[in-house]
Amino acid sequence: MRYYLVAGEASGDLHASLLMRALRERDHEAQFRCFGGDLMAQEGGTLVKHYRELAYMGFIPVLLHLKTILKGMELCKHDIAEWHPDAVILVDYPGFNLDIAKYVHQRRLCPVYYYIAPKIWAWKEYRIRRIRRDVDEMFSILPFEVAYFEQKHHYPIHYVGNPTAQEVREWLSTAHPSPLAHQASARPVIALLAGSRRQEIRDNLPAMIEATRHLADRYQVVLAGAPSIDEAYYEPYIKGTHVSLVMNQTYQLLAQSTAALVTSGTATLETCMFGVPQVVCYFTRMKHLVGILRRLVLQVKYVSLVNLIANGKVVTELVAESFSVDNIRRELEQILPGGSRRQQMLSDYEDIKDRLGQSDAPSQAAELMTELLRSRLQKVPLDD
Repeated sequence: MRYYLVAGEASGDLHASLLMRALRERDHEAQFRCFGGDLMAQEGGTLVKHYRELAYMGFIPVLLHLKTILKGMELCKHDIAEWHPDAVILVDYPGFNLDIAKYVHQRRLCPVYYYIAPKIWAWKEYRIRRIRRDVDEMFSILPFEVAYFEQKHHYPIHYVGNPTAQEVREWLSTAHPSPLAHQASARPVIALLAGSRRQEIRDNLPAMIEATRHLADRYQVVLAGAPSIDEAYYEPYIKGTHVSLVMNQTYQLLAQSTAALVTSGTATLETCMFGVPQVVCYFTRMKHLVGILRRLVLQVKYVSLVNLIANGKVVTELVAESFSVDNIRRELEQILPGGSRRQQMLSDYEDIKDRLGQSDAPSQAAELMTELLRSRLQKVPLDD
């Protein structure tokens, strides 16, 4: 069968690539075409456009690059119609993907499967109308989404397990941690995970560096370079500081870290799965206004996956008006060895792991997708 996948950032590229691998194990004739990244291409997907050309975040950057984004969207729609896939599989990235879902559904081109549900429980809940109308099957990776979609909105979904949890478990079971590249000493490590987009790095990294300066004599402070960012981009931020950089070694870094400062996103869950106490940091401009809007607009109390899954405060979130160098420094000291919050956080991490379960998310999703497609094909009447 022919599968068309759309992913819009580095994490989506990873999750989509693993799903492609699992689909091929169940469908040896599988063909893939995609908007995505290098990992999807490595799994045999014909890459139509790389996500780096469309990955803009925030109102102003999106507005400035709107023409590019709209051109990419039109290319994707046209390419799907020309290729005639048996299914379109959308991976997160709702601002782009829900428009693709509408196009495919209106023209009845093929079923639309959504892997990694849009986070409408956080904001833009009105999108449920588009999901109900345009998405044939939803495959969720967060356990609390089942009650949200099925009980609140009466929209049945499939919880398939969490791919991040599975990826970390597999890495831990097969990897043999070795010293990090450029590791300077045997001192314990504090990891900095400053985001996967340039804007996030620009906004968060300087404060993270400043907040760890007083610990440079006791700890190595190591920055994890994001796969979508060139190494040279980090140089102005870390030149002349106590911070070293490692590229493409995030799991290796977390496996050897004592604590971490993490920009909100998938990295918060990865850090939890590695058992590394963390402080979540997310800078916003006009922070006091954003803080007010956050309380008025967001439908959830938390921004980090760790706290959302736990349905409670496991990690401290320094967002909007609470984001400051002094606050980051103080909260970091509380999760270092001997700190007042360290042991409770590690204990709470175990509960989160239990909630996520042991399912292999890509395999579970691929099994369901191929069953649904085969069942659908059997019901399609043959031409006379």
